Amino acid sequence: MTQDELKALVGQAALAYVQPGSVVGVGTGSTVNCFIDALAGMKDRIAGAVSSSEKSTQRLREHGIAVLDSNTIERLPVYIDGADEIDPRGHMIKGGGAALTREKIVADLAERFVCIADESKLVPTLGRFPLPVEVVPMATAQVMRRFAALGGQPQVRRGVVTDNGGCIVDVRGLAIADPLAMEQEINQWPGVVTVGIFARHRAAVCLLGTAQGVRTMTF
Repeated sequence: MTQDELKALVGQAALAYVQPGSVVGVGTGSTVNCFIDALAGMKDRIAGAVSSSEKSTQRLREHGIAVLDSNTIERLPVYIDGADEIDPRGHMIKGGGAALTREKIVADLAERFVCIADESKLVPTLGRFPLPVEVVPMATAQVMRRFAALGGQPQVRRGVVTDNGGCIVDVRGLAIADPLAMEQEINQWPGVVTVGIFARHRAAVCLLGTAQGVRTMTF
């Protein structure tokens, strides 16, 4: 199957984790778009969605799915989102679509994170994909110097402004052996809004699209 077919496969499989009558946490990206399209088939059986980006909000509304303000929601049964990388322990790198801050906010509301991805996203150690970091613009140079001191090669993602008005620094050359420790460290740096390591908010389940079908990984 093509990569697009694998994405559609896991998007459909994720419906099994949606509780009828509930509000669903919905992420961002091409794989999530497949999930949103599948979710439209049961829109009359859910109470609505909380979205992690303006793009996902638009797609949900085009399907007639109500999008609720996250501030009105105390808990979500499930958050369904993709990943740029996921390791065998459920730790992820996210932010290729520049929505990492809102994704982490919605993930924090959720009781369970279900990651949907194709098998190319499964890696033994995080870091092959450049690590996205949302940064307050005035701190960009300072944050980049800190990453350079760690051996990374940081670069501002040109022409990108997040939904929150921040910029994205992509860091190449990192091998993230301890994702939780690195996430906690980077989050302390002044000017960092969010780092794209999802270790504290790691996946509980990963639905991985493979040539043999959907492989379910639990963590």
